[in-house]
Amino acid sequence: MEKTLSGKIEINVRFNEADPLGIVWHGHYIRYFEDGREAFGNEHGIGYLDFYNQGLIIPIVSIQCDFKRSLKYGEKVVVETIYVPCEAAKLKFEYRLFNSTSGQLVATGSSVQVFLNKETSVLQLINPPFFDAWKTKYGMT
Repeated sequence: MEKTLSGKIEINVRFNEADPLGIVWHGHYIRYFEDGREAFGNEHGIGYLDFYNQGLIIPIVSIQCDFKRSLKYGEKVVVETIYVPCEAAKLKFEYRLFNSTSGQLVATGSSVQVFLNKETSVLQLINPPFFDAWKTKYGMT
């Protein structure tokens, strides 16, 4: 069985994320993915500043979201972020959003990020050494 590495964060649905009917605008689900990815990175030692301090930036090149149910203002959403190991020089994550109270699945999705040199924006075709070390530490190789 393949090892998985994941993290969870609970977020309050904020007033400014809802339309006049109290329903969360669809674009904010991508923001919840970002919140989950940032929390995952900070928890597991691969946050944005960890990459930046190694001379890299990690822009998103692909993101996908499937909506299952609506979230409303005043609810809480649990974001589960799952690291997806891959051989290529990129970061892949999958996401599952749940209504914190009911436990219902509200959305699923995924994202892909690549490694760019922060000074030149040149695409890095191999994993940075510190990221390979991280993958080994967590048994993701």
